[in-house]
Amino acid sequence: MRESLLTHAQLRPGQTHAKPVESHDLEAGCTQYALTLEEITGSLLVLDLVHLGLGPDGHTASHVSGDPVLDVRDVDVALTGTYQGRRRMTLTFPAINRSRLVLWLVTGGEEAGMLARLWAGVISIPASHVRSDRSVVLADRAAASK
Repeated sequence: MRESLLTHAQLRPGQTHAKPVESHDLEAGCTQYALTLEEITGSLLVLDLVHLGLGPDGHTASHVSGDPVLDVRDVDVALTGTYQGRRRMTLTFPAINRSRLVLWLVTGGEEAGMLARLWAGVISIPASHVRSDRSVVLADRAAASK
């Protein structure tokens, strides 16, 4: 993200806050990141913008089918189960859904079926847990083909 976006943006160093994903204690890293976000936004985390992608299996924000993180409601930052060989730090759906806007960026034909399912409101895919009334989808032709 730093190379592709942040080097081209006029942001001060204090305006970006990376998750401590390389921490030796990822649970503590989740707590630390949640506290960082709370310091920035106040006691109730409300982000202006959350940028999401959509996986070909319907996952988003490292939320995959069957992962316990799908049901986390009491914290804003949580650790996922193992997916593709690693655990990931993520915003929970309550935190994502309190954001003012969700921007989906969906590219490639591999995601076309899931984007159609998301658009149709199919609740069986993890991405469907994101509020659609505050969402904007940017998709290339391949992703929007269905």
